[in-house]
Amino acid sequence: MLTTTVCAALSAAGLAVAFLTAYRRRFAAATRIAALSLVPVGLAMSGLLGMFGEIGGTVAAWASDLVLKPTVWAGFGVLAAALVLYVVGRAAGRRTRAREGGSGRGARRAAESGASRPALGGEGGRGREGRPAAGATDAADADDFSDIEAILKKHGI
Repeated sequence: MLTTTVCAALSAAGLAVAFLTAYRRRFAAATRIAALSLVPVGLAMSGLLGMFGEIGGTVAAWASDLVLKPTVWAGFGVLAAALVLYVVGRAAGRRTRAREGGSGRGARRAAESGASRPALGGEGGRGREGRPAAGATDAADADDFSDIEAILKKHGI
């Protein structure tokens, strides 16, 4: 009796966490959390959790309960639903990661190569006219000063 109560409390807490995760719009993770939170109550209902823990509990007694009690069948149904939810959550998570551009090795490589860092002055450190932007490299700084000198000479300064 105590085992069933503890399993129900664990499942309720897990489902509450899954609800909060879904509230944050992380539905794939919420589905996996809900699936994992159904496992304790499914094990308790099916009798698999307490099969060997009881004094005098045997496989024969569990098998007779399997045939005669619909609660045991419902427990296996809950375990099957948990498995289906977990598989669906994993598939949805992979699909979401693929749509967002990945979160594994590809994103790590992009971050290491500097693709995620914004360039100074536009794409690739180049300005609007195709010349290197100010601060992009030391050679670009020298080119910028020559441009400034040309402008000053043009205005007679």
